[in-house]
Amino acid sequence: MDEMQKITSLCKRRGFVFPSSEIYGGFSAVYDFGPYGVELANNIKKEWWKNMVQLREDIVGLDSAIFMHPKIWEASGHTTGFADPLTECKNCHSRFRVDHLLEAIGVVADEKMTEEQINGIFGQNKSKIKCPDCAKSDFTKVKKFNLLVKANLGNFTDDWAKAPVYLRGETCQGIYVNYLNVLDSTRVKIPFGIAQIGKAFRNEITARQFIFRTREFEQMEMQYLCKPGQEMEEYEKLRQYRWQYYMDLGFKPENLKWHKHENLVFYAKEAYDIEYNYPFGFAELEGVHARGDYDLSQHQKFSGHELSYTDPQTNEKYIPHIIESSVGVGRTFLAAVCEAYAEEEVAGEETRIVLKFPKQLAPIKAAVFPLLRNKPELVEKARKVFNEVKRHFMAEFDDNGNIGKRYRRQDEIGTPYCLTIDFDTLKDNTITIRDRDTMKQERIKISESGGFLKQKLSA
Repeated sequence: MDEMQKITSLCKRRGFVFPSSEIYGGFSAVYDFGPYGVELANNIKKEWWKNMVQLREDIVGLDSAIFMHPKIWEASGHTTGFADPLTECKNCHSRFRVDHLLEAIGVVADEKMTEEQINGIFGQNKSKIKCPDCAKSDFTKVKKFNLLVKANLGNFTDDWAKAPVYLRGETCQGIYVNYLNVLDSTRVKIPFGIAQIGKAFRNEITARQFIFRTREFEQMEMQYLCKPGQEMEEYEKLRQYRWQYYMDLGFKPENLKWHKHENLVFYAKEAYDIEYNYPFGFAELEGVHARGDYDLSQHQKFSGHELSYTDPQTNEKYIPHIIESSVGVGRTFLAAVCEAYAEEEVAGEETRIVLKFPKQLAPIKAAVFPLLRNKPELVEKARKVFNEVKRHFMAEFDDNGNIGKRYRRQDEIGTPYCLTIDFDTLKDNTITIRDRDTMKQERIKISESGGFLKQKLSA
């Protein structure tokens, strides 16, 4: 957990992540992305969209509304089955997820278990479990706690709780109810996918581990619609495709592994998670699941609207089966920071902290320095270089402190290249470019710097 504390400290210090509503004491399990955090998050979403939509002729995009008809959540099973097992410490009255308490003593309890099943397992192991807050072993009976967040949208009376609307608990339902609209308005044919990035909300019992588990989060999901009998072939392709995505981003293979779900929900054919080795251990980064035809069948039943697909070649009619890829922006963000974080000994200097992001994810691509801030001719020249660089890349002008301190600041931000304008620049129009990872410097003409950066940053 020392490593986790280093990560959270760096994220706050360098403007990646702030506790939400901090001046009011914070707001549990909700975080804000700071200036560099929002750039990193945007780059993550951009890279995901490129791989899932731009490079795929068989996948199109969607942005569905956060508020949807309440019957959607009834049809999907969220109003009755979207729940976590809850227990309360009788001594200090803190509440906990039972599967997390069991996990801490090495006992696996799947969230899909019934209340009765998990009560049985919890009862057998209760004497071994200590309250994380007060260390006592006296807990209430397990109850299922629904995670949907209620709202009173459009209801101006006191009885809104009797007929509530919800903030969406996941983004995929918006894809399911729009699949025919996408089919009718585009040239896609089955098999095809619909991708979406958007906010989701869950009333988590005990959110933990920084931004790994939060109550407001952003999902990147792709639902792929297939002909029955062909979905498992497409499922294996999707698994390979998503694994390769992380390899292409430079993740170390030893920091990733597949976890197969053994206790599947009744409608699922198969479910795997890609787990990342966070500072607190391997945990789910992305889910790749084969969901069958349950989702569309349920929405057809509850809406009364025909959701079957007619094959244009054979006239065969069927409800498409669905395979999905679902990953959180926050979890990818945390994994990317953990993967990039390094502490390195530098001769004659203090240990440097550096975020070695892949270049496409780096929040700032290049920083421009005048050697001295009190020399107008250097500042003016540096401003001209900066104004040109920022037209093409997310860049930063930095004249605060000595060059060494500026390098260290940009290392902690993860900036791949630093461009320094010095007195030789005024003589021959050359600048020094310093590489983040190697710390090596080379001298090039200002006129060549644009091409240099484009070549290096697109490599």
